[in-house]
Amino acid sequence: MPLILFNKPFQVLCQFSPQEGRESLADYLSIPGIYPAGRLDADSEGLMLLTDDGALQHKIAHPDHKEAKTYLVQVDGVPDAAALARLQAPLDLGDFVTKPCRAVRIAEPEWLWPRNPPIRTRADKPTGWIAITLEEGKNRQVRRMTAAVGLPTLRLVRSSIGPFSLATHPLMPGEFVEVPVTAIRR
Repeated sequence: MPLILFNKPFQVLCQFSPQEGRESLADYLSIPGIYPAGRLDADSEGLMLLTDDGALQHKIAHPDHKEAKTYLVQVDGVPDAAALARLQAPLDLGDFVTKPCRAVRIAEPEWLWPRNPPIRTRADKPTGWIAITLEEGKNRQVRRMTAAVGLPTLRLVRSSIGPFSLATHPLMPGEFVEVPVTAIRR
């Protein structure tokens, strides 16, 4: 039963079925019978877990057993203490209220690969970086959270899932490695 850690590139669909003119997981992974345990939007990058074990896939993705996930987020604007406090507290996004999370301002990660196409830059509008760690994961949640505090997301990279991170498994976009299933909390 393989457990695959994959660094999903920007604009790659989080599915194996082809879609005209779009890259999908099938363009990078040819391991038979594996499926994503959780998703990332096409415009997000970073770590994903894939497995051929349906029970494990359900456990990893199920809200009652969510592994903590950390996202590195480049935002339009400079995060201040008030915005970070709002991100960390339960935040009403209209259709749901987020659980408390960890949100800290960070320097731009030096190890991060350049995005293709690059993020647009505006001399009159600075950007900042935030590391957000969640134990939930609703549709486009991080993007909705940063927008709700006045800091729209420009770039979003998932840097860790539970015990796995780009620090411990330095994968470039499109690369993958098999990892021990025993590392996931049972």
